Amino acid sequence: MKHTRLRRTTGLAIAAALFAAAPFLSAQAQQQHAHVHGQLKLDVAVDGPTVVIDMESPLDNIVGFERAPKTDAEKKTVEDAVAQLRAADKLFVVDPAANCKLGPVDLRSGALGLGNPDPAEPVGHADLDATFSFNCTNAAAAKFIDVNLFGAFKGLRQIDSQIATAQGQFKRQLKRPAGAQASQPVRLGWGK
Repeated sequence: MKHTRLRRTTGLAIAAALFAAAPFLSAQAQQQHAHVHGQLKLDVAVDGPTVVIDMESPLDNIVGFERAPKTDAEKKTVEDAVAQLRAADKLFVVDPAANCKLGPVDLRSGALGLGNPDPAEPVGHADLDATFSFNCTNAAAAKFIDVNLFGAFKGLRQIDSQIATAQGQFKRQLKRPAGAQASQPVRLGWGK
């Protein structure tokens, strides 16, 4: 457990350093934590043998409300959402060239009692934050991730993403596809 936590912490520290150095980010944008319904933030870092995806989302995008579940139906919705997030290799399909397997999944939400949530999270505007780590035999070969979040979470309309790799830093925005296409994966790409 300590080795996994150290590896995850090291990967997150490297990802944080890469994103802090990104020229397209303003200091103000780095300091503010936007909470916009329908929008989700994904930070992707390809570092050594890992692909780490850090996600920040209003809880409403994931379960349809922003507080602890009250009814049996709400509790079931939360259980289903948590199960989907823990099966992150179905939500994020990393480029097969990287040969990745899902590693640790860390979910954090004060309203849901998950992990170690942000103590500054405002009451009534709960978030769900997550870190998904993928262990790869050739992470540097990854050029895309097929993202299945729109099909899984109906409240999601837009994904704002920043990607840091040895080849550079990239910023991408994904929008919910229309109609029947909404359940199809959307490709988050960065390579040539």
